[in-house]
Amino acid sequence: MEITIGKALEYSVLGILIVFVLIIVLMLVVRIMSAVVVRVTGTSGGSSGPGTAQSKSADVPSKERKAPGSAGDVKLYQVPDREAAMIMAIVAEKLQMPLNELRFLSIREVKEDEI
Repeated sequence: MEITIGKALEYSVLGILIVFVLIIVLMLVVRIMSAVVVRVTGTSGGSSGPGTAQSKSADVPSKERKAPGSAGDVKLYQVPDREAAMIMAIVAEKLQMPLNELRFLSIREVKEDEI
């Protein structure tokens, strides 16, 4: 049985349409499941797209938002970020405390002639 070019084109278009219809159905199933989960748990799961609830920190300016467990900003005076991170890790290790429970206000290098 030979298939003509017209029939092959017809089958191709039909196959593409079936794929797109199934993708749309899958998208609808995911949205419905997402809505059910949001309704049951009362949280948006971190999604802030249209039609979903936004997180509480969405109305806070980005400068004021802190990472979870963060204790605020650290002022660095002529100390590279990498060295400051190492100093904070060493202090946390010596004190045997988690880093997120410590609060560093500023870090600056003390020269030997300043001691």
